Amino acid sequence: MRNRYAGFCTTCGMKVAAAAGAAVKDSNRWRVYCADHAPAHPAPPTRGDHPGWHTAELAGYDCETSSNDPREAFLVSAAIVDDTGEPLTWLVDPGEREIPQEAVAIHGISTERARAEGSPAEQALTEIADVLSAHLSAGKGLAIFNAPFDLGVLDNELWRRGLPSLSERIGGPVAPIIDPLVLDRGIDRYRRGPRNLAAMCSHYGVDLSDAHTALADAAACLALSQEIGARYPDLAVLSLPELHQRQIDWANEYARDRQAWLDKRRPGHGTVIDGTWPLVAAAPPGELL
Repeated sequence: MRNRYAGFCTTCGMKVAAAAGAAVKDSNRWRVYCADHAPAHPAPPTRGDHPGWHTAELAGYDCETSSNDPREAFLVSAAIVDDTGEPLTWLVDPGEREIPQEAVAIHGISTERARAEGSPAEQALTEIADVLSAHLSAGKGLAIFNAPFDLGVLDNELWRRGLPSLSERIGGPVAPIIDPLVLDRGIDRYRRGPRNLAAMCSHYGVDLSDAHTALADAAACLALSQEIGARYPDLAVLSLPELHQRQIDWANEYARDRQAWLDKRRPGHGTVIDGTWPLVAAAPPGELL
């Protein structure tokens, strides 16, 4: 972002007039750069060897779905990975439902393949929910990129079939969740550019091959979470419950800021930014088909 105040370039020492260069926040300190030395994408802090939640037993979860609306989408595939054993993967039989071609173009799973190779939806959903709830009930962190979407799809699918929700299985809130998207927006608020999974993996030096498969994305999300913890010791020192609450606050703050920006720049837009994190309440059973 442009520097609001005059200063001296961090790289060359040249005096920089207000709005003539760039200002970059680094470890809670603003650094000024001249136009010639302004970093296009400032590198994250150096990786440290400090302990924290990122060195504990974590798991990553991801799913591929039929659409980008968590209240309407159904589960097509899912994966859970950790650093200790074999990953768990599911392919889900959609039954009479058709996987839209727009979704097939992204994840490559056709309706025909899912019907031929997938597990019955109720069986797969129960297994996935049982594994996730057992992990969270043990107080272990679960990394999910853009958690309200993935958790929302699963919870709505459970609701549709009258199956116990994640919170019912856990007996309390769905926590502790680690969402790299929320973490990155909170700790590096002013960085420009996209913040999708691929862009963030590139920024933090995480390998992402075979993107848009549940297994690859779950593994990348887990590695990305660990990288963020390793690069931000002030964040890593938090307990998992503290980290979860911090993300609730950051998600709400982001939604408020985004809403204010839209209201100012695009009056009458009609969009409502929901900052609920990590899970928006599911629709009542039978409401969604």
